[in-house]
Amino acid sequence: MDEATVTRLCAELCAKSAFTGQPVREPMRAWSLSAVERLRFPDGSTAIFKYAAEPFTAEDQALQLAAAYGVPVPALYGSAVFDETLGMVMEDLGQPVREAADEDAAIAAVRLHAVRPSEIIAINLKVARLRLLPARALTHLAYLQQVGRWTDATDIADMLHAAEKAAPARSEGAELPPYGLCHSEFHPSSLHIGEKGWRLLDFARAFNGPGLLDLASWPGTIDAADPARVGGLIESYLASGGPSEARVSRGGLSPEAWALGWHRVWIVEWFMDQAVHWIADPTTDPAYLRTVRRHLSEAIHLLAP
Repeated sequence: MDEATVTRLCAELCAKSAFTGQPVREPMRAWSLSAVERLRFPDGSTAIFKYAAEPFTAEDQALQLAAAYGVPVPALYGSAVFDETLGMVMEDLGQPVREAADEDAAIAAVRLHAVRPSEIIAINLKVARLRLLPARALTHLAYLQQVGRWTDATDIADMLHAAEKAAPARSEGAELPPYGLCHSEFHPSSLHIGEKGWRLLDFARAFNGPGLLDLASWPGTIDAADPARVGGLIESYLASGGPSEARVSRGGLSPEAWALGWHRVWIVEWFMDQAVHWIADPTTDPAYLRTVRRHLSEAIHLLAP
């Protein structure tokens, strides 16, 4: 991202907000396509400045949608897109008082998934789109191989073909409740537990779709897929007011196996899309290949045993 663009966004958003004076920018976290800073103003007040490049330039819209439905999120003081870069100035929540637990996740997910699908959010992961994910990933793979990358990926192609074959049957039930606004990167780091309660953060990849994918996302992907833990999370979700359909089998699978399998396919397609479009850097290929192989192996074990 162009630093001049980021600086301009920060200055203009601060000027339009209630803050006074030029802030000191303190970097907090940075990724390849986005970053977060704390802004310290002369009067001692603070705010958070987050900026991001495509494809993350609609996060402010997802935040505003969630807030409109009463989902606790950080207050958005201002946002703008300039030269394909999003800038947002938001409430500084400070340090969390503890890490979010599974029970917190269940409560937050129920609130989030109550937000009905909206055209404000570009992606709507209905049955038809869900079942196309393996085919989309195969298209990404074909392109990568055409340009001389991922040439030793026969096993990945085989697994994607297996997922594609299983998709029509296994995608059934995707539009059963819970179906609404989904976070996509629903992890403990995205749920801030502070002195004033909880706030849900980081809506950069929000989509309309089956809420069970968020519950599958919560344990992360470093460890092996754990259907028992996700099953327990679904029970906590139901106890917190989630729709009873969350425990219904879909695609011939238990809800936890269905959610974990499709979550893995969802993130595989995303990683491959990044490799093609957003982080088209061959030096990252070994790491991406390892990740895609591991997640696809889990997906096939769950969806096409």
